Amino acid sequence: MNTEWVIAELDKFIDQTVMRRPDPVPGVVDLTGRMVTAANHEDITKQAHVVEQILDRVLAGWRDLEVSNKSNRWNKHRAAALRAKEALLREAEIRDNLGENAPELSAAELHPWIWEGAKSLWQSGHYREAVGGAIRKLNAEAQNKVDRRDVSETDLFKQAFSMDEPKVGKSRLRRMKDDGSDTYKSVQRGAMALAEGVFAGIRNPLSHEVDQELSEQEALEYLAALSVLARWVDQSDVETAS
Repeated sequence: MNTEWVIAELDKFIDQTVMRRPDPVPGVVDLTGRMVTAANHEDITKQAHVVEQILDRVLAGWRDLEVSNKSNRWNKHRAAALRAKEALLREAEIRDNLGENAPELSAAELHPWIWEGAKSLWQSGHYREAVGGAIRKLNAEAQNKVDRRDVSETDLFKQAFSMDEPKVGKSRLRRMKDDGSDTYKSVQRGAMALAEGVFAGIRNPLSHEVDQELSEQEALEYLAALSVLARWVDQSDVETAS
């Protein structure tokens, strides 16, 4: 993330939405005490398009903030922008003082298949459904990779990473060149085992426990596991029957 750019865009919006008295009109005395935003509605609306995308990335749940909009229709956006700016400016300080300065994992930086499948639901806080969307996207991309629609999920990955020779209509995925080594056999078995674990340990419980929401941390860990499998599929060579 380009933090300098993000803060500059937030600052622009914060300045636009500050309330002030309207410019005086010659010969007119305004006794209403009304206030207006520093920028006109059109300019604020344009900037809000950028700011909303920033807030979706920086401040989860900002749309649920309870802020009165009576005096300024942009109050919620403005309050969120102020919070997001402070979070970015003091991120290192807060992390150093409140917890371990450990590496962080961003869902948006996982394999594109996984984040594309998850992001719309993730940003609205529906973490269980977001993980399910990522799994569906992974399954579809794996089907595309080997050009198959007759199998899916565990069976699809088991056949794709099989060490058997490819057959007509049954392409294989090779994580490395088949040199007959133990390493080759290990990486192929590892891919099959991880896929089986993903569908048995993540996908199936999510399908059966529809009333159980995931925490953000648990869902992120699930997406990380899916990202590993997605990267293996994406980086594998396709071997087809002669």
